[in-house]
Amino acid sequence: MTDFTNGEVAIITGASSGFGAQAAVKFCELGVDKLCLTGRDLEALRETQRLCIERSNEKLKEEDLLIVTGDITDELVLKSIVDKTLETFGRIDILINNAGIFKSGGFEWAPVAIFDEIMDTNVRSMVVLTQLCISHLKKTKGSIVNVSSVNGFRPFVNDGYYCMSKAAVDMFTKCLALELAPDGVRVNAVNPGVILTNIHTRGGMDDSQYREFLDRSKQTHPLGRVGETEEVANVIAFLVSRRASFITGSLTPIDGGRNCVCPR
Repeated sequence: MTDFTNGEVAIITGASSGFGAQAAVKFCELGVDKLCLTGRDLEALRETQRLCIERSNEKLKEEDLLIVTGDITDELVLKSIVDKTLETFGRIDILINNAGIFKSGGFEWAPVAIFDEIMDTNVRSMVVLTQLCISHLKKTKGSIVNVSSVNGFRPFVNDGYYCMSKAAVDMFTKCLALELAPDGVRVNAVNPGVILTNIHTRGGMDDSQYREFLDRSKQTHPLGRVGETEEVANVIAFLVSRRASFITGSLTPIDGGRNCVCPR
């Protein structure tokens, strides 16, 4: 069995770096023919596009990899993503809701504006884009993967707003999976632990704090290390592939066992 059939079209948000970029490359390796890569950084998206072509052994061309730039919280941008994908490729088979932000903040002192920003980016934009895609995914009996976090399972001090957003993503995943199951559309989530990406430095950590955080993560993750983006991309690719045809509503930890750990 091949992982994908010919002609499948995938939308990947946050494809300029991290899980999104790696998932795009992995899809191209495994045979997805057409991708819509979205994000705010045009040059980074072009680099993802270049890597996709390279890793497909030049089978894919630039016209097979649509780029749509813009702020994921802007509903006009979300509509543009769907409209341009349909205009270019005519269908949608796979939706990877990956775009997200991380910001720390204790409830006592963190402005509610941070909560609004996190929820708009991590939850609301995901819901809106998914709504725009649902009717098209029903036609193809497609698949959705939402990128959540171990923070959806476990509370962490001073990360409350972020934890709330990821818990919302998890429940969105399960409720949506039940709604779309009769139409043959599968919906799953991945819940990474600490992975080597730029999300924490973008969230405010300086280089010294990030190094300390990574060192500490060797103790907080039972496998004794942080993860790699490819390890997350591998699971995303599996969940949308034919090999996962009887899996829906799942929340899959990719966290070196961190979700199992209790303070001691």
